[in-house]
Amino acid sequence: MECDPTRVCERLVGLGDVEVLGIDDEPGEPLRVHIRRRMSRPGCEVCGGLLWSNGEREVELVDLPAFGRPARLVWHKRRWRCPLQGCPAGAVTEQDREIAPPREKLTARAGRWATRQAGRARPVDEVAAELGCSWHRVNASVRRWGSALLDADTERISDVEALGLDETLMGRRGRFKDKAWSTSIVDVGCGQLLDIVPGRTAKAPTEWLLGRPRGWLDEIRWAVLDLSGPYQAAFDTAIPDARQVADPFHVVRLGNDALDEVRRRVQQQTLGHRGHKHDPLYRARKLLVSASENITDSGRVRLRGLLDAGDPYGEVRDAWHAKETLRGIYDIDNAEVGAATVNQLASDLQDPGLPPELNRLGRTIWRWRAQIANWHTARVTNAATEAANNLIKRVKRAAFGFTNFANYRIRALLYAGKPNWALLDTLTPP
Repeated sequence: MECDPTRVCERLVGLGDVEVLGIDDEPGEPLRVHIRRRMSRPGCEVCGGLLWSNGEREVELVDLPAFGRPARLVWHKRRWRCPLQGCPAGAVTEQDREIAPPREKLTARAGRWATRQAGRARPVDEVAAELGCSWHRVNASVRRWGSALLDADTERISDVEALGLDETLMGRRGRFKDKAWSTSIVDVGCGQLLDIVPGRTAKAPTEWLLGRPRGWLDEIRWAVLDLSGPYQAAFDTAIPDARQVADPFHVVRLGNDALDEVRRRVQQQTLGHRGHKHDPLYRARKLLVSASENITDSGRVRLRGLLDAGDPYGEVRDAWHAKETLRGIYDIDNAEVGAATVNQLASDLQDPGLPPELNRLGRTIWRWRAQIANWHTARVTNAATEAANNLIKRVKRAAFGFTNFANYRIRALLYAGKPNWALLDTLTPP
């Protein structure tokens, strides 16, 4: 048992071989613990001679709270100079990365703790309030330690068989609140968020993919997307050998959107106004977009009655059958039959006798027929990408939005990117 009061205090401070010089305890102010490293006189890294003391300076660092109060670590840093004239070493200041990295405003343990809090989607301003310092100090430390953790975790991005891309809104910028988008890159096989790049064009995802090793890219068999032309271009450029798969949710949504457009147009043509609550087609809007198997017998009777009353030419009924047929392609188990069904449906929907909205849907399906049919072989979707986007939105809500992409990326990857947190205690950031 340690009984020496000085050694007990040094143990409580817990920074290795340092001596505690004293503590400032002023009411209403953070606790200030003054320390100095125990060390012998160092040698010059240039000429090898012993350095002479050149005084010391106090560096105040934000430390972890103590006894429910903010704390500061006042490090009395020694300065040394080489006595040999002409030696280019000049004056140097001692450093100890276990206490704090150079030019850091938080101690190493406070920086690691703040990074873990950010990894739990805790707002930085809340962490800063607990530490008793500014948001900027904590955010800079989180970015520094978080970047070091993500760079050190080389196993986080392992071999990928199916890769997904999807966009999410980062925030709004400028006077006119222009939308700032980002693209999530996800291993949809294991649900791992790999990275986030700015924008929703082909440029950033293509550059990210081309920056990966060629062997890693060759392992990707399936490229999942949501009928996005820019993402298709990114996959065509970076991983042309991967077979692209259209996400089923977005394909079915095309059918629902076309059905809704037909319903609104027929509503306007027959009654001359937008849907009112007593109009037949307006009352049928929820039943029309519901899955057929989820509609009860009484619901079917009600739907038929509403269509008979509000759809005189059967256009809405045709759109409903087209939507259900489109949904039905995902009930097919055979890949060849599925591909043939997609081709036939795309051709049938382009019949001039059908509503123009269905003709447009048919042209879209025809353009993406290969990607839609590939689902029957791959059986992969962008569900994991959408799940990652939901986690990213949690971080965005906790932060009340982002305007800086670097802050957005680090915070999102710490929370949703599944880094190996055990590495954090072994890191010494640059």
